[in-house]
Amino acid sequence: MSFIENLSFIPSKLSYEKQMIDKTLEREIHLARNIQMKLLNGKIPKFEGGEVLGLSLPARLIGGDYYDFYSLSDGKVRVIIGDVMGKGIPAAMLMILTRGAFRSASENTDSPGKTLMAINQALYEDLRTLKSFVTLFCADWDPQTGILTYANAGHNMPLFIDGKDKTVKELPKVSGIMIGGLPNQIYQEGSIYLKNEDTVFFYTDGILEAQNKEGHPYKRERLVQTLLHNMDKGIKEIGQSVIDSVNGFTEGVPQKDDITLVLLKVSNSSMKVSNLHPA
Repeated sequence: MSFIENLSFIPSKLSYEKQMIDKTLEREIHLARNIQMKLLNGKIPKFEGGEVLGLSLPARLIGGDYYDFYSLSDGKVRVIIGDVMGKGIPAAMLMILTRGAFRSASENTDSPGKTLMAINQALYEDLRTLKSFVTLFCADWDPQTGILTYANAGHNMPLFIDGKDKTVKELPKVSGIMIGGLPNQIYQEGSIYLKNEDTVFFYTDGILEAQNKEGHPYKRERLVQTLLHNMDKGIKEIGQSVIDSVNGFTEGVPQKDDITLVLLKVSNSSMKVSNLHPA
């Protein structure tokens, strides 16, 4: 092969190698998405007196939103929802770190505030190194007493849907700094009694910030109206109604942020956990 032929061969070889790299990268991204979806879509807790549901729609193939359920030794159900700063693969990696920290903390803490404190201690140095942070909202649901105890690390306050009064409002407010913001943080706790047909709606800000073709955001008021119109439906129907409302508002405009929601709905006053296993 002549020198000229060698030169013409080089671009062709480089193009082939690039194609192979692109295919490998695409395959690995899809594998990462499958792993993330399996972690997010684990076994849904089953218990007498109520039910929970989680849904997540990443803006890209993989995202940084997170939700989880965990059974505690005292019979309570721990719920967490969060949002990692950023999108795509970097956010997804931090989401996996957050999940591990939550699972570990839940083994050794007896309240949402202590759980957030332990997660912050575990992740603070890594998050500061990466110049990132995570917002989290953690709650313990006691099926025996009907009490929901919760703590907040810079996240949206969930909405409380009163099944008797037919109203939607925020849970009594508690505040706390985001995970990775400052070390040695203590997270204050709030609590509320949930009665028959009450629902708590946890969510990430991808819902409120979804935009239509004119660039207008979905906003909290539209979310509240959607919940009011669908509050008497089953938990799956309520969750889907929110997704449908957001999709109808955006009219096909691509998501700019991950969308995640968790619902906890009480169905009677006799509540006892019957089947909940950590993944």
